[in-house]
Amino acid sequence: MSRAEMGALDWDVCDVVLVTGDAYIDHPSFGMALVGRLLEAHGLRVGIISQPDWTSAEPFRALGRPRLFFGITAGNMDSMVNRYTSDRKIRSEDAYTPGAAAGRRPDRAVTVYAQRAREAFPDAAVVVGSIEASLRRIAHYDYWSDKVRRSVLADSKADLLLFGNAERALVALAQRLAAGEAIADIRDLRGTAFMVRPDWLPDDRWQEADSLALDRPGHVAPHPDPYAMEAAAAPAGAQPVRIVGRAERRTQRAHTVIRLPACEDVSADPVLYAHASRVFHLESNPGNARALRQAHGEGPGRRDVWLNPPPIPLATAEMDFVYGLPYARAPHPSYRGARIPAWDMIKFSINIMRGCFGGCTFCSITEHEGRIIQSRSEASILREIGDIRDRMPDFRGHITDLGGPTANMYRMACKDPKIEASCRRLSCVYPGICENLGTDHGPLIALYRKARAIPGVKRVTVGSGLRYDLAVRSPEYVKELVSHHVSGLLKIAPEHTEAGPLSKMMKPGIATYEKFRELFDKYSQLAGKKQHLVPYFIAAHPGTTDEDMVNLALWLKRNGFRPDQVQTFLPTPMALATTMYHSRRNPLKKVSADSESVETARAGKSRKLHKALLRWHDPDNWPLIREALLAMGRRELIGNRPEQLVPWQQPAAPRIGERGAGRAPNRLSAAGAAGKPPARRGRG
Repeated sequence: MSRAEMGALDWDVCDVVLVTGDAYIDHPSFGMALVGRLLEAHGLRVGIISQPDWTSAEPFRALGRPRLFFGITAGNMDSMVNRYTSDRKIRSEDAYTPGAAAGRRPDRAVTVYAQRAREAFPDAAVVVGSIEASLRRIAHYDYWSDKVRRSVLADSKADLLLFGNAERALVALAQRLAAGEAIADIRDLRGTAFMVRPDWLPDDRWQEADSLALDRPGHVAPHPDPYAMEAAAAPAGAQPVRIVGRAERRTQRAHTVIRLPACEDVSADPVLYAHASRVFHLESNPGNARALRQAHGEGPGRRDVWLNPPPIPLATAEMDFVYGLPYARAPHPSYRGARIPAWDMIKFSINIMRGCFGGCTFCSITEHEGRIIQSRSEASILREIGDIRDRMPDFRGHITDLGGPTANMYRMACKDPKIEASCRRLSCVYPGICENLGTDHGPLIALYRKARAIPGVKRVTVGSGLRYDLAVRSPEYVKELVSHHVSGLLKIAPEHTEAGPLSKMMKPGIATYEKFRELFDKYSQLAGKKQHLVPYFIAAHPGTTDEDMVNLALWLKRNGFRPDQVQTFLPTPMALATTMYHSRRNPLKKVSADSESVETARAGKSRKLHKALLRWHDPDNWPLIREALLAMGRRELIGNRPEQLVPWQQPAAPRIGERGAGRAPNRLSAAGAAGKPPARRGRG
């Protein structure tokens, strides 16, 4: 991280300089450490510039010009999500910064950092990556500016973009650059994107297909009859239909690039935007995805963003190698012990897998990590637990998580690799769990038992969110989890109770949650433990009406839930729910000008109401809820009876000097007054 450290290692130059918007923590949960250690393992000298002052190019010269390339990331989070709330207000803290100090990274950090690196060394190669670059690799709706923005490649002027889990592409890129190949000639790596001329193709075997011909939005003319050929028009020996074999079709597909509507077109036409989003997501399975291209600009300056197919998922042995590298498992010493909240949260947790086949439309994990689960071996995970025990002096015997994007998809996969390679479903578990999906929890149960049996380990809990529609298929797993691995509260995400919004989220119905809750309560009681579920819900998700939110609020009250912190839908780049928010069309189905309309709470007052209904118990929200109920003709829900949502009267404000003066109003609701169970508080 400094010239002094380079001198101590007798380095005169770094091969790669990585730039990140996060504090540098040498732990595999932080992408910068994982990438740095991986490159180091392949013989490269890696420098790291952490949270540089972006107002000038000078901090980007700190380690000199890298011999191979600058690697630019925003950090573990998209910089806009990191800096702003769903109400577009600046956050007061940054969990990835020493002391939780805010303001240590710029908006759209990948673009800003890349431009500064180019300014510092105009002839250096610049490669961008991380979740921010992955989710902005094509034209995308940007919630914070409320417009469709160009690909981050066009704005950052980077030479190459790496998306998804890019370990293979990263190592191959570094090795080829070290061998003298020019970065402008490296065009065949999976999981990479770059800018090309509009007529560029890799070679003469390639052909281009228009996405509008594959999944045309709007009204479609009847297909012509291929046999209806006039005799005069058919040359001698003509064959109306040529039979193409499976092998030839696979070859054609591998050498086909799909042209998405141009950036300017999707910016002007929401239907075209929804169509492009649908095609993009349908081409996300690495087993059958085709290359994509999208024009940016007009006239002589027009260029195309070219996306190669997604990376092939890492095998278990490769995952073990990446997570078995010699991480220091600590923040860089230059921080002098300053508190970094994100580090405090994960320091004793372990990633056991990557990816998610859930396909929830509001989530970006699938777009970044893919649907195919990549799991570590049991031996690798147990070895890391031993490293934590032996190398971290403040470890007191509690492993706080064995998980990943979800807690219980470990080693789950399609039963048939051929089916997996040809599948184009957006989710393996919606509208129901695919019959080809293996849902065996046995390997995870075995892992739990071996983890908690390690000497020196007193407790192993699960902190990652749980996919309960999978869990209910294995009562043995639920029993194991509830009996040994819950810290008293278990996070779970039904997200909503009503069919309308759940269908736009691609989430199971609330009945599945109720089934899981019954198992949870049953096994908690058998274990002699008082434990509670902490359900997460989303307000103002596309497809959610005011009536849906009222019904959810009534469900929360009936079940004694009083969420303390709640989440309003945040449209992140390229998520399918973001497409619904922007275009008001449903990309889960074929898109057309007259297809299903998806309305959502967009205005400030509507979004505020939906959020208020999640916190139905807060007197501060009662005036807004009463106003809405009256406007909806639901006057019967106002009053003090248990089945009513909010009372007519506001509580009296405490006088100055009284206990509670200056604090938030009393949180006691009608449910509490009526003798309902104590509130189960938690982040909703």
